[in-house]
Amino acid sequence: MTDAVRPPAPEPAAWLSETQTRFSELLTGIDRLGVAFSGGVDSSVLLALAARALGRDRVVALLGVSPSLAADERAAAHAIARDLDVRVREVVTREMDRVDYRANGPDRCFHCKDELFTIITADFVRSERLDAVAYGENADDARRPDRPGSRAAGDHRVLAPLAELGLSKSDVRRIARAFGLACADKPAAPCLASRIPHFAEVTPEKLRQVERVESALRRLGLQDLRVRHHDTVARIELPATDLIRAVTEPLRSAVRAAVLEAGFRFAALDLGGIQSGAFTLPLVAAAHD
Repeated sequence: MTDAVRPPAPEPAAWLSETQTRFSELLTGIDRLGVAFSGGVDSSVLLALAARALGRDRVVALLGVSPSLAADERAAAHAIARDLDVRVREVVTREMDRVDYRANGPDRCFHCKDELFTIITADFVRSERLDAVAYGENADDARRPDRPGSRAAGDHRVLAPLAELGLSKSDVRRIARAFGLACADKPAAPCLASRIPHFAEVTPEKLRQVERVESALRRLGLQDLRVRHHDTVARIELPATDLIRAVTEPLRSAVRAAVLEAGFRFAALDLGGIQSGAFTLPLVAAAHD
């Protein structure tokens, strides 16, 4: 389509209003909704849209809590829910008791989400009188092959309204900014288990090490980051804009000290920068060859 015949883009306010209307239509027949909530931008926008569609008293945020959730992320999630005036129920999950989860294959996320949705279905749907449960998969997620958690959602009939509406990650952030959500520009924060290479066992100690280093690095002013656990080596991923700063004093010594204090022997800086899906995508691609 040429520029001459392309229809004009809707004004931001009109687009947001239309999106809210379409979202509300998806919830037709639902009186009370549970939102699988992490405090990330996707589930926060989902929670905000749901509260506007149904009323905040008919929506509950269901926050999965386990060793794979960093304490900082837990606190941030509660803060966002307070801003939205939506009640939070913490869902204590025990995916670490699952052999297949600890084995950490490419389907680890399936076992984590299956644990979460199983407990929500068993313990919260009835007690909260929920008609449905939804989670924050967006349209970009739905197109990725490294998201086995979506299979668990399908097994438990969990709704994915953002993906169903075709909302991309950039669309979700656009809505978050319009709503004034504190997480609107927050970097993605996958669970701590995603920092451990596949087929290396997930253990509480490894998760604590990763969390300790990442928390320390954020206090040093490095916000978008991953600390990958390679036994005695902490491989640090940072945006390209932070690489020079991280190897320049005084930050270099502080980064190394944080790594050693967490129990690692070596601190390595990955020149590839932030790499979403770096452990899972190659295995998924190989499986489809």
